[in-house]
Amino acid sequence: MVCPKCGLPQELCICETIAKETQKIKIDRVQKRYGKHMTIIRGIDNSKIDVKNLMKKLKSKLACGGTYKNDEIELQGDHRERVRELLVKEGFPREIIEVS
Repeated sequence: MVCPKCGLPQELCICETIAKETQKIKIDRVQKRYGKHMTIIRGIDNSKIDVKNLMKKLKSKLACGGTYKNDEIELQGDHRERVRELLVKEGFPREIIEVS
């Protein structure tokens, strides 16, 4: 099979790698009811990257619950620094990830 975007065979396709390098990801912490914290990840383009699979990996590695809604990944707890390290391991450049 050939990728319709780049014309390379599927096993050599670099579309997702390029998509990871062109994004601006922002990681925030918000406080919800009863003093609970949530880590919010914004800026991942769901049309180019499999966000559901990425969220599943993050939830598994961080041992927490979470969801994907409104183009944001929400993870239970304050995991800002660990999320950055996991995203770097997944292939996102450290320079595009902003933690606040």
